[in-house]
Amino acid sequence: MLSRVAESVFWMNRYIERAENYSRFIDVNHQLSLDLNEEVPNQWLPLVHTTGDIELFEKRYSSPSPVNVIRFMTFDEENPNSIFQCLSRARENARTIRENISTSMWEVLNEFYLFVKDYRKVHLESADLHGDTLSMGFSEFLSTVRKSCQSFYGCSDATISHDEVWNFSLLGRFLERADKTTRILDMKYFILLPSVHDVGSTLDLLQWLSLLKSASAHEMYNQKYKRVNPKDIAEFLILDETFPRSIFFCIQEMQEALEKISGIKEGLPRNLAQDATTVYLNRLRSENINSIFDKGLHEYLDDIQIELNHIGSKIVERFFTN
Repeated sequence: MLSRVAESVFWMNRYIERAENYSRFIDVNHQLSLDLNEEVPNQWLPLVHTTGDIELFEKRYSSPSPVNVIRFMTFDEENPNSIFQCLSRARENARTIRENISTSMWEVLNEFYLFVKDYRKVHLESADLHGDTLSMGFSEFLSTVRKSCQSFYGCSDATISHDEVWNFSLLGRFLERADKTTRILDMKYFILLPSVHDVGSTLDLLQWLSLLKSASAHEMYNQKYKRVNPKDIAEFLILDETFPRSIFFCIQEMQEALEKISGIKEGLPRNLAQDATTVYLNRLRSENINSIFDKGLHEYLDDIQIELNHIGSKIVERFFTN
């Protein structure tokens, strides 16, 4: 398989997953803001911190108002991580490898891109975003973004062979998903809560609930735990072996994809991408939530992001670098 094709498939899926995660973050935060009074500190700027784009945001916008944050994360052409730009890049990657994906996948992605492009033109260029737009139509738009991402995944699952192309798709999807799970957890625990005195307050509980909803984890969490508890939520999103958005699950899926791509055979050397993923998965298996909190959740999540970047760099080095 050509490294060019593998890289395009990998990044196409990372961009789709990123767009879906951004739609989750924005929509849940919008719903949360409707439940909070004006005395609560700004709930929107932490979203930009979560994505790691705070420097670019501050260069382009004078204030972290809801409209500015939403414009930046959803439609901004200068923000390489906005939903619009993620879909533009995913579509361009798909276009370059049309012969390696199904027609159905291309049609779903192309229609998805055109939908967001048309919405952007009507609601950003023709009319400024404002409070009524957010409350009346914007959540529906974000819901369509999520459903379109899921349609793309379902179409991929059903219409292409589960070969190398498929496994590079999984690598991109689950690496991106693990990264965003760490970031949304870190936002709540380290950035969002204004004071230690607010721990256990109504605001605190609302924010933890919003975190679960951001990861589409609320219903599955409730099946396993009886109440909203920060340690339980962190354990679920980091260490749960069956929930598809937990960090453990994502790393496990990446390990399996790498083994299939690399063709594990007895006596053959393993590559550095496999080694990095396996070492980190074994480390996760040895963890428990009490030891994680003893170390400090923020510091632990920082370590996870470093490990994910290391795994990502080894994947690029092994498969995409000529």
